[in-house]
Amino acid sequence: MYAIVEIAGQQFKVAKDQKLFVHRLQDKEGSKVSFDKVYLLDDGKKVTVGAPAISGAAVEAKVVGHLKGDKVIVFKKKRRKGYRVKNGHRQALTELMVEKIVASGAKPAAAKPKAEKAPTPAKAAAAKKAPAKAEDKPKAAKAAPAKKAPAKAAKVDYSKMTVAELKAAAKDKGISGYTSLKKAELIAALNQ
Repeated sequence: MYAIVEIAGQQFKVAKDQKLFVHRLQDKEGSKVSFDKVYLLDDGKKVTVGAPAISGAAVEAKVVGHLKGDKVIVFKKKRRKGYRVKNGHRQALTELMVEKIVASGAKPAAAKPKAEKAPTPAKAAAAKKAPAKAEDKPKAAKAAPAKKAPAKAAKVDYSKMTVAELKAAAKDKGISGYTSLKKAELIAALNQ
């Protein structure tokens, strides 16, 4: 019995107890892996072809080890130009041992949940600057007067602001020609 299965983006013809080398897999040594993209099954009597894959079929294998392939020399040359480049490459491989081929009844491999990334500071700042929802506007309006009174008493430190923030503040104050001013000039104009 043999099967044609897709492993790490490549198709392999596999049989039971066969060892094969595939592109490096993330699984640890000694762990068992299952591949459900089986495109063809042959049990000696009957050949089953999938469209594109056979549902319920799977190939189960054990990770024997991780290793590097033989060194491949990449040599480039342009004659009469003095151009010669020599590079070497060793492909990262995983050795698999096929334990069994399941013709039907295999459960499809569950998709691995992707870890949610923490928002970057730029996205967090953009989220803060985004306009508030209609539900949040009355709450923001009530809180705004309490915040404005202490802000007038305290002086704003313009040196820590970006040029874009300074230009926005200049626009709010009604300073003309703020678009062509440099950061130092914007700070001087806003402090007046």
